[in-house]
Amino acid sequence: MSMTVKAAVAREQGAALTIEDLELDEMREDEVRVRLVATGVCHTDAIVRDGVYPTPLPAVLGHEGAGVVEAVGRLVTTVQPGDHVIMSAAYCRHCRECRAGRMAYCENLFAQDFGGRREDGTTAFSKDGEVISSHFFGQSAFATQANVSESSIVKVDPTVPLEQVAFLGCGMQTGAGAVLNELRPPAGSSIAVSGAGAVGLAAVMAAAVAGCTTIVAVDLHASRLELATNLGATHVVDGSTQDVTAALAEITDGRGLDYILDTTAVPAVLVRAAESLAIRGTLALVGAAAPGTEAAFEIGGSLVKGWTFKTIVQGSSIPQDFIPRLVSLWQQGRFPVERLVRTYALEDVNTAFEDSASGAVVKPVVVF
Repeated sequence: MSMTVKAAVAREQGAALTIEDLELDEMREDEVRVRLVATGVCHTDAIVRDGVYPTPLPAVLGHEGAGVVEAVGRLVTTVQPGDHVIMSAAYCRHCRECRAGRMAYCENLFAQDFGGRREDGTTAFSKDGEVISSHFFGQSAFATQANVSESSIVKVDPTVPLEQVAFLGCGMQTGAGAVLNELRPPAGSSIAVSGAGAVGLAAVMAAAVAGCTTIVAVDLHASRLELATNLGATHVVDGSTQDVTAALAEITDGRGLDYILDTTAVPAVLVRAAESLAIRGTLALVGAAAPGTEAAFEIGGSLVKGWTFKTIVQGSSIPQDFIPRLVSLWQQGRFPVERLVRTYALEDVNTAFEDSASGAVVKPVVVF
């Protein structure tokens, strides 16, 4: 049966979200109805609101949701009413990449996560006959309730406070997964992280879990660099006052870094980072740039370094496997993501976006 929900709606590119009452349609056979407890605010929400990625507006965004299952469709087998869940990116489950266990690289990723529609073309939200895009990352979690794709659902320990870990499904998974699933640095190795926002700080914590002994955080905000030190960074570089290349050379005694993870997607930052790699080093990008963005790497003298550049989506994770592992690390105090959080009411979601953009808050979380 359909129901009325309260949601934050993105109606126009670049405009503030509006809090509205919407109709949520009848749940499909392969969907899970979730009552939201908390939803993280992510940079991807902002760039979709601003039209960088092509989700049709008006839309309900929000893709770092967590809540309690209220009902399940007839075909759903992974959860039941009352289960606590964290939600992550949806994937189609039937393309070659999904069937190979590489669902972060689902061939239908844009349709599944940014299309604003179910596979049959319908949306879950409407208002007085007006179509509102739904299923953003399979969930559209800036709403009190949502009909969620089963592939987005991750069951978690019900004793875990969801408002402290809701956002594991995107930013934290991306940063930590890039390190633990994709780069897999050996103990004793060195890594630098460009950008000490939520994704970068997740990477810093993951590098500490992996046993890296040189962990460098690079950012323009002194407060974030201080937080990075408290979360496991052995060195910090303030790009607003220091020569980053010279600082990295000094930290590594001129050898360079084994791994550099960039969360900024700024071409100049990427190019500079490549110059700071050790022989056989790896530079990885997780930051989202506008389609068509290019970086010009030097390929003559650097040939003999044998270095690697790679892009990483969603931490190369299988969410249903990786997110419970992150929860276990959180329970042990080894992944203290709650230290990044400031909470907001749904009515204050635009303030949350502003605080994230200004750097005043690392991870805003809307709590319902």
